[in-house]
Amino acid sequence: MAEDLLSQLKTMSTVVADTGDIEAIRRFEPTDATTNPSLILQAAQHEGRRERLAAIAREATDIDDALDAVAVEIGSEICSLVPGYVSTEVSARLSFDTEATLTRARALIERYERHGIGPERILIKIASTWEGIRAARQLEREGIHCNLTLLFSFAQAQACADAGVTLVSPFVGRILDWNRNKWPDADFSGDNDPGVKSVKRIYEHYKGHGYRTIVMGASFRNTGEILALAGCDRLTISPALLAELAESHERIERLLSPIDAETSPPEPQDEGEFRWEMNEDAMATEKLAEGIRKFADDQRKLEKLLGELRQA
Repeated sequence: MAEDLLSQLKTMSTVVADTGDIEAIRRFEPTDATTNPSLILQAAQHEGRRERLAAIAREATDIDDALDAVAVEIGSEICSLVPGYVSTEVSARLSFDTEATLTRARALIERYERHGIGPERILIKIASTWEGIRAARQLEREGIHCNLTLLFSFAQAQACADAGVTLVSPFVGRILDWNRNKWPDADFSGDNDPGVKSVKRIYEHYKGHGYRTIVMGASFRNTGEILALAGCDRLTISPALLAELAESHERIERLLSPIDAETSPPEPQDEGEFRWEMNEDAMATEKLAEGIRKFADDQRKLEKLLGELRQA
């Protein structure tokens, strides 16, 4: 019998757990882990954490301090379980404020260092807005590694590569969702999946032009999308889909492979070019805005929870 799909996949791509669920991380043994406001909210609601999080919330100077303290507390716990990166997200409300993003990112790194965790273990997760990408450019120069998330367009991917960010998270499933809603009768199976196509294009462009930015496919709706990207630098996968991969024993093949850079990178985009290309891409514009709103909404729910714990 062939090895399970997850074991095979780990020989082709670095597997990343898209969760704050400690037990899932222990079970699937990923190399890295990613979190976001939605996942931190889920983790914070775990009954076994409430007493500790209540103490953190009471010690915090304000609700923003409490939010960062909780994110780093959970991130530090995850760091003890994975050998690689842990991604921690800057507040979604700062997605259009470069200076505020810089301040918050530096504060998160300082907080991790107080936990004994160096910046080499952390990816600061920032939305792929123009302002977010500018912040990431500066942070990378300071030795703070970044994960640019909510990435839906080639324009975003090019701007991130130009900025020299460590890693990008192009979303697959949310691109598929948008296209299914737009064209419900179209065939988006297999190689027709627009999210898979988007990640392949970014991967091939980066490798073909010698960019060092890591491509990490994210936001998967099914294992077929994951297997269609076998060989991508990294793949961040939810516990439910990790379980499906671990339970199947089909054989898979590597579909993405690095290629030697053949041409020099294109000229960097300026702000006007970036904003025009985003304006021309309705899917990317809508999904980026929707994603920021969703993360902000879950952040508000987490603020409410921590506020209640502070008063308990």
